[in-house]
Parts: sequence; C-alpha cells; structure tokens
Amino acid sequence: MFVLEAPQESGTAVPEHVSVRRPARLRLLRRVVPYLYLAPALVLLIVWTYRPLAQAFELSTLSWNLLPTSPMRSVGTANYERLLELPSFSASIWRTVLLIIGLLPFTVLLPLLIALASRRVSTRARTAYQAFAFAPFLVAPVAAAAVWRWLLHPGSGAVDRVLGTDRNWVYDAETAPWVIIVITGWHLLGFAMLVVWAGLAGISNDYDEAARVDGAGPRQIFRWITLPLLSPTLLFLVLTTFLLSPTLTFPLIDSMTQGGPAQSTTNIYYLLWDYAFHSFDAGLSAAAGVLLFLGFGVIAGVLVWISEKVAFHDD
Repeated sequence: MFVLEAPQESGTAVPEHVSVRRPARLRLLRRVVPYLYLAPALVLLIVWTYRPLAQAFELSTLSWNLLPTSPMRSVGTANYERLLELPSFSASIWRTVLLIIGLLPFTVLLPLLIALASRRVSTRARTAYQAFAFAPFLVAPVAAAAVWRWLLHPGSGAVDRVLGTDRNWVYDAETAPWVIIVITGWHLLGFAMLVVWAGLAGISNDYDEAARVDGAGPRQIFRWITLPLLSPTLLFLVLTTFLLSPTLTFPLIDSMTQGGPAQSTTNIYYLLWDYAFHSFDAGLSAAAGVLLFLGFGVIAGVLVWISEKVAFHDD
C-alpha cells in the first residue's frame, strides 16, 4: 500500500482523498487481475461447452429435419416422450451398459494385474515395456478398425487361421458386440496401465517395509495396504471408462458394423448419430443427447464423490 505523506518543508496538509484513492485502486486492481487470467479459459468454456449444451437443450424441444430451408417447430417435451417410448432407445441403453461392463476388465482388472507383475521388471525394461503397452492408445480408431477387419476376415483372417474356424466375427450378431469391446479394450489397456503405474509410484515403500516387519505377507500387503491406497486411481479408471468409451467405440462401429448386424452394436452413442443423420430427426437426437448428458453426469458425480470419500478415508 502506497500512502502519500505531506512534505516536511510545507505547512499545508495533503488532502485526505489523495491518500485514500490510490490504495483503493490498487486493491481493486489486485482483485481484478486473477479474473483477467481466467477470462480466456472462461470464454472458451462458455463458447465450446455451455453454449452448445444450451443449444442442444433448445433443439430437443423443436421438430427439425436439419434442412436450412425447413422451419423449426416447437413441440415442447414431445421429443422426450416419443424417445422414451421407442424400443431402440431402451435397447441401446442396455447395450451401452453391457459395453461398459465388458470394458471394465480391460481398464481396471488387467491393468492392475499387469502393473503389479511389472514391478519386478528392471527400470530400463519397464520404461520400454510401458511405451510398448501405451502404443495402441495412439493408433487412430479408424486405422485400427481397418486392420482388425483384415484380421477378422472370415476364413482367410489371422484370427480364423489361429482358431481353426470360419466364422464371420464382425457380421455375426452374437460376436459383433464382443469384437467392439475387445478392440476398444485393446485401445484403453495401455492408457489404464500407465495410470495404475503412476498410482503405484505414488505409494511409499515404507508401508510395505513396515508391514513386512510386522510379519505381513505379500497377499496381506496387497489386500490391506496397496489396494486401499490405490482405490482412488481405480475409481478414476472406472470414470474414464465411462467418458472414453463413446470416443473410441463410435468410429469403430461406424467403420466396421454401422450399428449392425440387427442393431447388435448400436449403443446410445451411435444411436444419437443415427437419429440425426440417418433419420434426420434433430430434435429426437438432441433429446437423447440431453438425457445421456444428465445420466452420465449423475454417474460421474457419484463416482467423484466416492473417490473423494475414499481418498479422505485413506488420509
């Protein structure tokens, strides 16, 4: 704080407002500066996140076929009512649940087991191993879909040759969902392994040494020390599975099965696109998107709350 003092040689007093205004301006400037730093991020957040959400909610109350020359007609909640009555919507939700359940072993269980086993590997070999395991996550889903279609080609594909079968894995309603799950899990496995490795690196070895001094075995150390301390990381992977599954499954489904056969791979993510760009029903697609956003928002909130509770309990 800067305060102007009256000169000693003059007998006149400096007006009181001169010593008050400048500190007030400085205090105001100090309060405004942090918001100036946050302003670009807030603007981008509003433009690219909240504004599209508001537009999607508005579109969900309209009837429009995506043609610029076609007028938009307000229908209120009719799109939501019609959506909840469609069998394809409820069936797609069930397929989405099965997709996420099928991905959890690839994103939680296998990464945990592999990360624990790799703790015995030397440091140099572990770094190369981590880079090799993370590589599939960097492959573009469309490129991976092309390679996997070649591997799964009936009769002449590498998979059929190894298994000695002649099955059409991609266009069989029984196997097509599992093909999408396995390829998506293959994408996410390396990323999940790195997350688990980072979580294990954050656990001090002092806990293990103290437990061994008290006579605890490897299983007891894992059950009562490693797993509780790693639980926030595992919950984060569960949440990531919910968030990344639409990003990776949509290009795979669109490139390999187009939602078939018999809509066996049409999950809620692909159904949104199908309503909008196959049926040209923008209002119905927006209504499904709003319900999906609200549903996954609740699930994400619950998982974050559980993660905070677990982390607080461990502390």
